[in-house]
Amino acid sequence: MKPVDKKIYLASKSPRRRELLRQVGIDFELLLLRSDGPRGPDVTEEVHPGEAPLDYVARVALEKAKFAADLVTRRRMAPRPVLSADTTVTIDGAILGKPANPAEATAMLQQLSGRTHQVLTSIAVASADFAGQVTQVSEVRFGVLSPAAIAAYCASSEPYDKAGGYGIQGPAAQFIEHISGSHSGIMGLPIFETVQLLRQAGLPLP
Repeated sequence: MKPVDKKIYLASKSPRRRELLRQVGIDFELLLLRSDGPRGPDVTEEVHPGEAPLDYVARVALEKAKFAADLVTRRRMAPRPVLSADTTVTIDGAILGKPANPAEATAMLQQLSGRTHQVLTSIAVASADFAGQVTQVSEVRFGVLSPAAIAAYCASSEPYDKAGGYGIQGPAAQFIEHISGSHSGIMGLPIFETVQLLRQAGLPLP
């Protein structure tokens, strides 16, 4: 009898998502989508005019999963579920992306200081015969941040590859007064929801 393939494709560059999958024993192969180049990105992450944060994060995650699943078929790769995810930080209905420079990072941290914001992580799983999605919403409250704390943090490399300019698993943990929701979701991959969705896609998980 042919052994059951228990591996998935992960369409994400995030080291944090890889770490979380390894934590629960899910084997994966990276399937990276193009983010730049002469033909542009495989999936655009631009926000559509008037698009709500929940709609935005769900659309991007699902588009990534479907594009990657189609890539698997076109390249005649081993048929496995493709997992993708997108994380967005939002406050006052506005989406906070990844800051490009210290000025943007400083402005984001000042906006988050002493307030509660939402972290939305949408996960999508797609294969030749399955497409499913879940969006997990968590709330995070920052304590009041001093100008010196913000300046020291923004002088490091920490803010610049993370939505909202921070990661809960890094030095910014000292800013967080309270969370409500999923710790792993705030990191970028809600594990409970991910496992449930992969089971629905037919992955033989215990």
